[in-house]
Amino acid sequence: MARPRVPAGIAGDLQAFKARFFKALAHPLRIRILEVLVRGEKSVQGLQEVLGLEQSVVSQQLAVLRTNGIVVGLKQGVSVRYRVRDPLVAELLAVARSIFNNQLVGSQHLLRQLREEHGSRA
Repeated sequence: MARPRVPAGIAGDLQAFKARFFKALAHPLRIRILEVLVRGEKSVQGLQEVLGLEQSVVSQQLAVLRTNGIVVGLKQGVSVRYRVRDPLVAELLAVARSIFNNQLVGSQHLLRQLREEHGSRA
């Protein structure tokens, strides 16, 4: 049975949405912030302490994550506590870590082979 054809505009919108999501994740500091937030809510000051970053840097990166719906801020008195909007972000980070680990293991295997090859020529 043939699948119904999705109009190009709709497919393009979905792909653009996905690209924006991954683009929002495509920064080392935003990844670090998410790794902290998946363990629990934090204020900007709490993130500053954990990450050793300036307030303006943390706020700027949180703004990108918030704009893309990845984190939400909950006002508590004069402070705002941030959390990951969807708990599946923790799973996404774990899967990414596994993929990177697999790539590194493969690289280590290739490096070992290269060393062995180099050693046999000496």
